Amino acid sequence: MLRTLHIRDFVIVEQAEIHFGPGFTVFSGETGAGKSILIDALALALGERADAGVLREGAARADITAIFDAPDTLRAWLAERDLDAGDELALRRVVDAQGRSRGYINGMPSPLAQLRELGDSLVDIHGQHAHQSLIRADAQRDLLDTHGGHGELRHAVAQAWKDWRGLARQLELAEKDAAGLAAERERLQWQAEELDQLALQPDEWDALQGEQSRLAHAQGLLDGAAQILEALDGEDDSARHRLNTAHHRLQQMLRHDPALQGVAEELESARIAVAEAVSDLNNYVSRVELDPQRLADVEARMSVVFDTARKFKTDPEALPALQTSVHAQLADLQAAADVDALRERTQAAAARYENAAAKLSAARAKVAKNLGKQVTQAMQTLAMQGGRFEPVVSPGSPSAHGSDHVEFLVAGHAGTSPRPLGKVASGGELSRISLALSVIASKAARVPTLIFDEVDSGVGGAVAEVVGKLLRELGDRHQVLCVTHLPQVAACGTAQYRVSKTETAGATRSHIAELDADERVEEIARMLGGIKITATTRDHAREMLGTLTESSR
Repeated sequence: MLRTLHIRDFVIVEQAEIHFGPGFTVFSGETGAGKSILIDALALALGERADAGVLREGAARADITAIFDAPDTLRAWLAERDLDAGDELALRRVVDAQGRSRGYINGMPSPLAQLRELGDSLVDIHGQHAHQSLIRADAQRDLLDTHGGHGELRHAVAQAWKDWRGLARQLELAEKDAAGLAAERERLQWQAEELDQLALQPDEWDALQGEQSRLAHAQGLLDGAAQILEALDGEDDSARHRLNTAHHRLQQMLRHDPALQGVAEELESARIAVAEAVSDLNNYVSRVELDPQRLADVEARMSVVFDTARKFKTDPEALPALQTSVHAQLADLQAAADVDALRERTQAAAARYENAAAKLSAARAKVAKNLGKQVTQAMQTLAMQGGRFEPVVSPGSPSAHGSDHVEFLVAGHAGTSPRPLGKVASGGELSRISLALSVIASKAARVPTLIFDEVDSGVGGAVAEVVGKLLRELGDRHQVLCVTHLPQVAACGTAQYRVSKTETAGATRSHIAELDADERVEEIARMLGGIKITATTRDHAREMLGTLTESSR
């Protein structure tokens, strides 16, 4: 789970360090105080795109660090990339005034793609406008698949689709453009011969560069080694001579004070280290040779590699991979020349796709029924009594996402027929259904931390109390962070932070502080009563904190 979020010079936050615990944590504050800035900062650390606009005005750079417990499921991934650093996982993002950004994982520079890959396994963020995307067919399909855990099935379908369509294009080319196919095969054959003649081996380019540098600087290396040997073991005032003198003198002193034994041992270690360095340097000098012919051969080879790389418009180190790719393409084209065999391969690939798509369709249908029951049940507690939610999976056009059309239907009240979600649900209903979907889908989520950014907008009263209890219940299984403006939701939190904004000398700053019991009463009272807080409002806040917290357990 998320342990610490450190923010410096981000938007209107000068500096903040927030420590998180398990359960359900809420963030509250006045509108515009910067509550959602916390979510934006965390998203940046998780690899979201950024520009110079995220810097606090006048700052040189924004710096965000998020520290998580390292999940066991990610240890192999981290170890493969030499990023493993024990039980903690630190993700850092720095953005400068020019909009350039750098990412770090456990202190090591890392591409943003790796930050995003880790972020997908650590945090699931439900934005405040998530309900607006819910009316899109692709969002509905993705949510259903996420809830069902269909990742492997979807990957199998996407791969089968790619194989099928690739073969289908080859077949079309073979049937309609035999001359073009022959020209392409001739072009690839020429490239393969060029690259085979060069025969650059993997890692050979790096080896050539290293050898060229060593041979080109052989005289300087020999001179430097000789100077070091003179300093360490020369006849006049060398390090070895001084160490031997000091050792002899110290042996005499030991006769009178054994307390110097430790110093004597350290000095002996130094004498041994110098002796070993002298021996290693002598061996090095004996191996380094001035070899102009070998240098000429290496540079000639590098010149040929450079010329070939320029001809193919790529980097020298990429030539071995290009050689492999060209041979693979050539093999495909040569196979494509046999139209009957290619047609059979295409038909087999189509059958594999249909089989994979059928498995995904069956899984979707099963999950749709279960999800419909759960969301329908949640709607009864979210001021939509008698309403029904029905995810429908019907046959659709084949694609990389399967051969289904997924559509969410809803009946807002008893006695009405379910219709497409975007056509019948009001803004408030859509927000509530989205929240129910988010909470229910998140129950199956594998990520440890779930974040809800004002997903409770459009609800209030008793419904808001239900929302708070739902999120608190979710906090028993995940770490849940929620930005909210509703006192009923805030009162259900196991911990609460207040985000406030101040202006000093014309500069706006945002501050984040964890609230103790008394401060929570004041904050809930503010959320209930507005600007003027009365004793009655405080009593109501205490009652809410006691009642909602107790009933949420």
